[in-house]
Amino acid sequence: MKYFLILLSVALSAVGTASAQNEYNYQKRSLFEVLPIRSNDIVFLGNSITDGCEWAELFNNRHVKNRGISADRSGWLLERIDTIIAGRPKKLFLMIGTNDLSVGIAPEEVVGNVRKLVVRFQKQAPWTKLYIQSILPVNGADFKKYPHHYGINPQIVETNRQLEALCREKGIVYIDLWSLMVDGKGNLDSRYTNDGLHLMGPGYLVWKQAIEKYVK
Repeated sequence: MKYFLILLSVALSAVGTASAQNEYNYQKRSLFEVLPIRSNDIVFLGNSITDGCEWAELFNNRHVKNRGISADRSGWLLERIDTIIAGRPKKLFLMIGTNDLSVGIAPEEVVGNVRKLVVRFQKQAPWTKLYIQSILPVNGADFKKYPHHYGINPQIVETNRQLEALCREKGIVYIDLWSLMVDGKGNLDSRYTNDGLHLMGPGYLVWKQAIEKYVK
């Protein structure tokens, strides 16, 4: 009975977390639906790792727009790209997949969803320059805050391999951020994170340096 109650408590906690994440997701979606995207904009699209940065300030460019949503997944992202496509932005930088992999979604499905996004942009907004960024490693060796996200580094490596192949196939730019953030053991370098998943300021500076030539 005690074991059952523990399982029930964990399940209810997980439901509560998902509910909170969905509330935030819907709140941000509703905001993005009323904020216009224009043809001279540069859009950053993704999950909390994108959401957590002040991109316009980082690049000192008011045309840079952050469309990251914490906890987002590749399938959910597809549901909210209509307003971005309609704006036909100048450039789009995408990073997505960590949350998918953490709940057991296969690399093939993540890449399949990214493929759908690429196809839609190439058909409906062909002048938008697409940049697919690799998924960053995670670090469960030095941090314990997000245990459900740790242990997916092999899946991240495989997803990145497939994303790079997709970019070659579609003739778009693949940006390898993984190799810039990984430590000698295959984990997210502890210099760039305080929880093993999200980035600190120094991590975003490494990211900036890697893509600056593409943003300009």
